[in-house]
Amino acid sequence: MIIGVLQEPSFETRVSLNADAVAALVKKNHTVYVEPGAGTKALCSDADYEKAGAGIVPRAEVEKNALVLLSIHLPGFLSSEMAAKTMIGVYQPLSNPELMQEYAAKGSTLFSLDMLPRTTRAQTMDVLSSQANIAGYKAVLLAAGMYARYFPMFMTAAGSIAPAKVLILGAGVAGLQAIATARRLGAVVEVFDTRPAVKEEVLSLGAKFVEVEGAADASTSGGYAVEQSEAYRQQQQQRIAESVARADIIITTAQIPGKKAPLLITESMLQAMRPGSVIVDLAAATGGNTPFTKDNETMVLNGISIVGNSNLAATMPADASKLYGRNVSNFLELLINKEGELELNSEDELVRGACITHNGAVVHERIRSLLDK
Repeated sequence: MIIGVLQEPSFETRVSLNADAVAALVKKNHTVYVEPGAGTKALCSDADYEKAGAGIVPRAEVEKNALVLLSIHLPGFLSSEMAAKTMIGVYQPLSNPELMQEYAAKGSTLFSLDMLPRTTRAQTMDVLSSQANIAGYKAVLLAAGMYARYFPMFMTAAGSIAPAKVLILGAGVAGLQAIATARRLGAVVEVFDTRPAVKEEVLSLGAKFVEVEGAADASTSGGYAVEQSEAYRQQQQQRIAESVARADIIITTAQIPGKKAPLLITESMLQAMRPGSVIVDLAAATGGNTPFTKDNETMVLNGISIVGNSNLAATMPADASKLYGRNVSNFLELLINKEGELELNSEDELVRGACITHNGAVVHERIRSLLDK
């Protein structure tokens, strides 16, 4: 089977497969075509791909000959050669249902890995987790670089320096990595999450867990936040306000799939923070967890820096691509039968869960329901 790797849009530094992932596919007797320059920003040259056994061919030939096309983002232009192909990436269909319908009408079969059921069996294919892990790590490093004071406590002949106080909102994959990174840098860390089940993990990393009673059950939300009652939100805001007032650094990660990110930090809370504090908002692409967050921008309000960045994984493109490529390779195994041919098993919950369009229609129930509204 021929698998094609497309170059991403100019803003993206990652690539769907690095040379190691290509070599593994070639070893299984698959042919891999790579668009020239596809891996350059991820520190994977055309020569690296050729050494791994890939063919470096023009984009038009990749589109024409590959049965499966790999592209993290949907191409801005769907050529006639691509229309009836199978494509695998992270297409955010909950935010773009109409676009999914357009691709369906053109005969495309789309698999969006951000829609995979977050089960134990899917862990090796979980691109959200592999990329969020990097984002949590880089969020803390970014904040540390912008912060005008030390993270760890220092006792010197010139006097003592108190450790930075870090507040992390959301203890999912990104949040847990942010906790670990902030603790390694010597900060005192407080963590808030609506899911009581994560308390043990937070405490094991050396952070304090801020508890609020009465949260809605989030055990079936796939690791995301869920909408809460008004009474809970009021109590939540009060407890968060107390922690925000103490914090020097805040990392926010709370998102609800297909909906605007919950507003966790209000303007009045921001006014209680001291100048020089830093907020890194990883939910910026869906509106942010503060009222002033702007995606891909840094806002300064009363001396407080609010960094909006939902794609921090792309700031470490080599390792991000390595992990993403492993996720994709593992998912491909579900789509390829023993004869090495493409076979879509709709009975498999992971295949069904990630499949958005097929045979000219939107087949994912949740996306269909959005289109029917």
